[in-house]
Amino acid sequence: MASSRTVCVMDASGHLGSALVHLLLHRGYTVHAALQPHPNGFQSVEELLPSSNKNLKIFDADPFDYHSITAALKGCCGLFYCFQPPSDHSTYDLWHALSKTLAEKSAWALAMDRDINMVTINGGLLMTPGLTITNPYLKGAAEMYEDGVFVTVDLRFIADAHICVFEDVSSYGRYLCFNHVINCSHDADKLAQMLLPSSDPSPPQSWEKASIYHQRISNKKLNNLMMEFENDQLLSN
Repeated sequence: MASSRTVCVMDASGHLGSALVHLLLHRGYTVHAALQPHPNGFQSVEELLPSSNKNLKIFDADPFDYHSITAALKGCCGLFYCFQPPSDHSTYDLWHALSKTLAEKSAWALAMDRDINMVTINGGLLMTPGLTITNPYLKGAAEMYEDGVFVTVDLRFIADAHICVFEDVSSYGRYLCFNHVINCSHDADKLAQMLLPSSDPSPPQSWEKASIYHQRISNKKLNNLMMEFENDQLLSN
């Protein structure tokens, strides 16, 4: 039987998954942290998660092994699925973005067919340690920038958003998640400079000067939900 305070985070070995585990434990949940296989063996749990916490249970969950996934989910009332391939994965390219899009479409079809309450958080470029200009998301950066849809999101913000949509029963559907918009050349140049590898001292090629593009993407739906959630939390304390 599933417990209302037991949830699974898969994959817990990535930046977002690890952050979610910490936040959920802090909020009193029992967490099943599912770790994916690493090319050089499983990453050290001690480096990723607070393994001494009695409310934390570690599982080895291979995305291609059905039984390992069901074992991690047993007894859980909810699943946070935030799969990220290892940063050193040799085939990490734009195919990853396509596979996530197709997987979400399939998940929505299955959720509606089985009357499962599913919510998705569609984040912008996740600003994490070690992020560089070679990230596949940035291959379409110029086009997104010119279309006014190039956005980034901080790790803590997107982690908080996941907790919010899980705990707020009014949440539904898809939410765009970002907290910074890149729509002027100054911000674009600044971001490019931040993402250059330390071994590359050359300045980034400047984007069109004095160009400010109208923002054509909105996170109002998520922001309204998070504001209401925060107010409810303050009133309950």
